[in-house]
Amino acid sequence: MGKPTGFLEIERADRKYRPVEERLKHYKEFVVPLSEPELKKQAARCMDCGIPYCHNGCPVNNQIPDWNDLAYRGDWKEAAENLHSTNNFPEVTGRICPAPCEASCTLNIDDTPVTIKTIECSIADRAWEEGWIQPLPPEKKTGKKVAVIGSGPAGLAAAQQLARAGHEVHVYEKNAKPGGLLVYGIPDFKMEKGVIARRVKQMEAEGVTFHCGIHVGQDLSAKYLESKHDAVLIAIGSEQPFDFFAKSPGRDLNGLHYAMDFLPQQNRRNSGEPQKPKTKEISAKDKHVVVIGGGDTGSDCIGTSFRQGALSVTQLEIMPMPPEKENKALSWPHWPLKLRISSSQAEGANTEYSISTTGFSGDDGKVKKLHYTRVNANLQPIKGTEGALDADLVLFAMGFSGPIESDIVKEFALPVVPRGRFKGLDATDRDYKLATSTKLFCAGDIRRGQSLVVWAIREGRQAAHAIDKFLMGSTVLPR
Repeated sequence: MGKPTGFLEIERADRKYRPVEERLKHYKEFVVPLSEPELKKQAARCMDCGIPYCHNGCPVNNQIPDWNDLAYRGDWKEAAENLHSTNNFPEVTGRICPAPCEASCTLNIDDTPVTIKTIECSIADRAWEEGWIQPLPPEKKTGKKVAVIGSGPAGLAAAQQLARAGHEVHVYEKNAKPGGLLVYGIPDFKMEKGVIARRVKQMEAEGVTFHCGIHVGQDLSAKYLESKHDAVLIAIGSEQPFDFFAKSPGRDLNGLHYAMDFLPQQNRRNSGEPQKPKTKEISAKDKHVVVIGGGDTGSDCIGTSFRQGALSVTQLEIMPMPPEKENKALSWPHWPLKLRISSSQAEGANTEYSISTTGFSGDDGKVKKLHYTRVNANLQPIKGTEGALDADLVLFAMGFSGPIESDIVKEFALPVVPRGRFKGLDATDRDYKLATSTKLFCAGDIRRGQSLVVWAIREGRQAAHAIDKFLMGSTVLPR
């Protein structure tokens, strides 16, 4: 694929970021795209691997060598068609996916993988700019009606596939706009929301009907939806945050918030959308902020806090600091455990590893200090390492335990187990069906537990395949 000797002649080059002092002044994307000549050179580095391990690294099974070759040859339209054959939203994964495909690239053995994510994003963005992405309504309708509860990446992917198969699809979303955490969780500086809005417009033209501001289980009975549709897909995600400090001293102080109470507020401000009723405004302006949790959500809290005007931001991670370089002999082609510095961390955050929060203290009911202890490799406290940090705002970003919409779970008597999955149905099951009803299906984080956007897209596509087969007896929909 690409140029046969490209990987020998061309060095890896990737997108750059705008300077920190510039990008902190706004909430817009700050990635600097590669030029077309440079993109072609990077695509030329793709090898004609005997076994393209990047396929296994990519949850949606993108045909990466194929569209790399097309990009190298300048056939951008064909590359876009190939890319969309496996991925409904490549402009999303091209922005926010951690790129497990690059970790699996053969060239990653030498730490110089093909810039797959950058090429993917460029193909998708060019397709939009050139007007190649158009609605694909079905030639005929099936007469079947499907309800999708939740409009995150899993729900959106499933809805688009089902609509293109000819089914009447109705998507129910509790928020004012479709998109789930793509719109309300991921900060605008990582992905501007016009990226989602244009896809929603495309889907509406394909026949998908969105019902926003309707909280199924509260505003509308899930059982009612089941009675009015031929199939129901539950794709409500895993939004219940972990709270390991429920019994810690000072937990009742003001200034302690979950990340997903903090991040959506700023996204609503950016779009001009009113906050939810009874919302308590949270701001990092002129505050010492502590973020507990070292993952992507914690990183999003860091970048948002700096843009709001935080005095300082400290991130705490209970796990030991990962090695700067992985042992390829043990890890490749799988996703390696190694030190990664996110763009938000690089904006000035102080990240501390092997540290455990023990409590909080403050004045006049407001948090002022976070108390901690260092821990060993077994996560046990080390005596004599106790200390305290200034903390006017503490954000919990420690992951998610399962669905927050307990009303739906109760209505259908769904047997939820930790991490959001359903008892008796794990991520290896391929029919996506729930045993509690002949019409019920589930997909996304609620099925496999908290995971990546690219996994949610795969889940939605495969669930659509299963639903179509259930409704019609057979299907030509791709998984």
